[in-house]
Amino acid sequence: MSESPASRSNGNNLAVPAQRPSLVAAASSAYNSDSSIHRIKNIPGYTTPVFKGKEEQRALIENEVAAKGFIPRELVPGEVNWFYSNLGIDDTYFQNESREVISDHIIALFGAKILAYTKHDPSKLVIDLERIDEDGNGATFIHSSAPGFTTTEGPGAVCEARIDELFLDNSTPTNAYRLETFRSTGSISATASQQLRCYFVTKCSFPSSPPKLVEGKTDIRSVSDSSFLEKATENTLNIYQKVMWNVEARYGPVIEVFEVEGTRERRIVIGYKMGGTSRFFSALSNLYHFYSLYSARKYVEQFSNGVTIISMYLNPLPSANAPPIEHSIFQVMKEASLLFCLPDNPYFLPKSPGSHAVQEATYAYCGWIFAQHFCNRLGPAYLQLKNVLNENDPAHAEVLNDIKRRFREETFTRESIAQVIHAHPDLIRLLYVNFAMTHYPQSDEASSLMPTLSYQRLQTVQPLTDEELYDKIRRSVPNKHELQVLEAFLIFNKHVLKTNFYQPTKVALSFRLAPDFLPEVEYPKKPYGMFFIIGNDFRGFHIRFRDVARGGIRIVMSRNKETYSINQRQLFDENYGLASTQSLKNKDIPEGGAKGTILPSIGANPRRCFEKYVDAVIDLLIPGQTPGIKEPIVDLYGKPELLFFGPDEGTADMMDWAAIHARERGAETWWKSFTTGKSAQKLGGIPHDTYGMTSLSIRQYVLGLYKQLGLREKDVTKVQTGGPDGDLGSNEILLSSDKTVAVIDGSGVVADPNGLDRAELIRLAKLRVPVGNFNTSKLSKDGYLVKVEDHDLRLPSGELVLDGTDFRNGAHLRFKADLFVPCGGRPEAVNISNMAALIDSEGKPHFKYIVEGANLFLTQQARLHLEKRKVILFKDSSTNKGGVTSSSLEVLAGLALSTQEYIDLMIFKDGKPSEFYQNYVKDIQAKISENAANEFQCIWREHARLQGTKPRTTISDELSSTLNNLQAELENSDLFDDVPSRKGVIRRAIPKTLVGQVGLETLMERLPETYQRALFSSWVASHFIYKYGVNASSVDFFHFARDLAK
Repeated sequence: MSESPASRSNGNNLAVPAQRPSLVAAASSAYNSDSSIHRIKNIPGYTTPVFKGKEEQRALIENEVAAKGFIPRELVPGEVNWFYSNLGIDDTYFQNESREVISDHIIALFGAKILAYTKHDPSKLVIDLERIDEDGNGATFIHSSAPGFTTTEGPGAVCEARIDELFLDNSTPTNAYRLETFRSTGSISATASQQLRCYFVTKCSFPSSPPKLVEGKTDIRSVSDSSFLEKATENTLNIYQKVMWNVEARYGPVIEVFEVEGTRERRIVIGYKMGGTSRFFSALSNLYHFYSLYSARKYVEQFSNGVTIISMYLNPLPSANAPPIEHSIFQVMKEASLLFCLPDNPYFLPKSPGSHAVQEATYAYCGWIFAQHFCNRLGPAYLQLKNVLNENDPAHAEVLNDIKRRFREETFTRESIAQVIHAHPDLIRLLYVNFAMTHYPQSDEASSLMPTLSYQRLQTVQPLTDEELYDKIRRSVPNKHELQVLEAFLIFNKHVLKTNFYQPTKVALSFRLAPDFLPEVEYPKKPYGMFFIIGNDFRGFHIRFRDVARGGIRIVMSRNKETYSINQRQLFDENYGLASTQSLKNKDIPEGGAKGTILPSIGANPRRCFEKYVDAVIDLLIPGQTPGIKEPIVDLYGKPELLFFGPDEGTADMMDWAAIHARERGAETWWKSFTTGKSAQKLGGIPHDTYGMTSLSIRQYVLGLYKQLGLREKDVTKVQTGGPDGDLGSNEILLSSDKTVAVIDGSGVVADPNGLDRAELIRLAKLRVPVGNFNTSKLSKDGYLVKVEDHDLRLPSGELVLDGTDFRNGAHLRFKADLFVPCGGRPEAVNISNMAALIDSEGKPHFKYIVEGANLFLTQQARLHLEKRKVILFKDSSTNKGGVTSSSLEVLAGLALSTQEYIDLMIFKDGKPSEFYQNYVKDIQAKISENAANEFQCIWREHARLQGTKPRTTISDELSSTLNNLQAELENSDLFDDVPSRKGVIRRAIPKTLVGQVGLETLMERLPETYQRALFSSWVASHFIYKYGVNASSVDFFHFARDLAK
């Protein structure tokens, strides 16, 4: 899966990752694969066990069946003999099952024959025998089955799906199930020609000793189930061993095809990491049936190192009107990789006149998800309302928001979109051809001996121009609703710039979209770039507002179906809002705002969803160079792209994996900067909380206030949300020396009007434990601690607290103090409905000053309302940008240092940081304090210049917009081309420790030009505006620009 050339080969085209002295100091491994077909001798892959006690068992069974009396005694020997000799049931069954189960199955078979006889139609003979072991040791299923055909009724319709659900999908390295399934050679009875399909599921018995490694790779025998080892031939073990090594070396599935000498049989072997997909085994049957192939035998083997290998023996149906297996097998191989991503696809149906092939069905599924998010749901009625209402009026804005949400929910539902897709298979096929004509990789055909069937299919459908296709859709559909759904497919086609849809192996589907289709009325600020990712158990987005941009990846979890539906409807809007807010905060750093969101299905493993999301995005960032694994894709964007990911809700512990994975995939130049929030010791990350990065910028605003107003810190009373257990809360306590009267956090509320004991707060902050652990003996007679679990608690004032959680949730609205610093809490904790509670009966606000440390703690309406009441308030996007500055400089170190320098200078040795690392951290802290102090001064000056007529909140937003706009203008200007100015700025913008270590010339060679432009323009824009103010003139800029080269 990797695209890097640096790997050692062991002579049979299997990658051998070099030995890793540490987590990172590793050679990236290339995953080569011989994508051509392998030829094997026509010998069995498994030895068929011979059950020695079969004759003895048969005699005992005859007696038991006769004793039960259901079958006439004279017919018993014939029925038992038929069951044992003519049906072709494998000896595994007779060896594993008890006599009671076998006799019951013979009687059931006889009963089925009688039922078919009464219908006067031998083809109605349906056999359905099953036994599921109550102790979880496995199961047996036997049913009648026509070869090469997916039944939609009877036992065969659900049998494999049940095996997936009950056994295969839930397998883990400690509790796994293997499967053998055979098609019988004999027919059911003298009059019925159907064959039987037998499935044997058994619980794996793995060796108790740890896996044996040979040259760093797992020896298959040391991780295999004992019965598999008894049955597998040497040849099968060798094939599986190579597949296993490939699975261990790469993230996606490994798919190999083997041609059996002297026959038309093909064996497909698919290996993947256990749990990497679900419902896959049953979906594969639908796939090969689609091409009129049938399987004689199939095996699913599990291994204790977490690898699953599926093996299928496929043959062409005689006299089937289908492409020859010699061609169709490559299609099965290609489409198996799409099925791996989306095995449970409602648009892939058994072969029938209206059904879609896998590629069309997968396209239909992607279009279905796209339409759910982007069918333009607001329309003219909303526009008229928007023009009538004033969005700056808090009440109007709230109403507009509610109407927007309602419109969204009621117009296009998942079900109504699905109905349209099912109703127009012919139009979906034409839309797919329209998509494929652009994105189907042509080189794929030039290098291959014969065109694949999907390519031939494309040739048979007359492709229409976009206008003709739209015209055909418009004339074919009965109403506007259906037209809009199908229009969404066309919009999707026109805006995909690149996709991994046709990559031979992948774990999820990713699309890089041009965001031009987003309606301006809903999304006034157009994003720069957009990624859309679809997996079998999640969907996700990534939005960025500038070419060089950074932001966190958030996992949005759902408690139940109802919250999942709400999350799904709001996913894109939430992502857009977060990325947009991030741009305001990133105003004085090179990276613009970005954000990623991942919505796992209910019950999905969030970490696995994150890993698939990252891998699918990397597919579009690294050009494919490995035939059969990662091949070149059609790239309409046409430029290299870099994304920078950070931690967010649910992903803080996943940043290390993403960086290492990017390196393994071949991102040698940018894996170090791909993620921020990496662990310091192992990967040279710079943790915000350890070094108090975010708190440093919040602190500059608090100190700025004290200085401007001539206040003494120890006399100032303060209320704080976010306790001593959190990053911001603990650092706020450790950095301050004020008189804190209340702290509110997840565990409860501790308050004391005489000031909380400072030493006790510091003790909790150093231990990183919540206020629930506050030593109450340190409180004055008026102080109290209310924990969330408390009930009916009386406060010193005599007030009765009925419920501790309710008390905590409203506590930020009850206290009064000079200063309020929210360092934690839910977004929008102060909003339009409760903001009046912060003003007392005399019209005086509870707080004189608010420095908003936690993101979005107050809504915009609440901020403006409080400023009207003369509260001095600084909003989040100005105050807490220390964290983003730190992350930005973590990215810079990753881009500027070579891999060896990075390992030597940024990664801890023996648990200790290098001198370079310590100095670099000090540089970052100084830059954070400098940026925050500069912005504070700028906002304060502007507010004074306007004599208080404009709220600081508005000034802060305008400052962000002015900076972002100036930065964008500068990026596209020719000022960057003036080399002396460029050098002067870059020397000042990069911390001196880094310039001293690497040298300015080398830095300018290593940093990508897009990044240098962004770095140049952000430094110039922020330093100019902070110095001259928001209303600076072009003459001011002329003077400023003259000194850049100095």
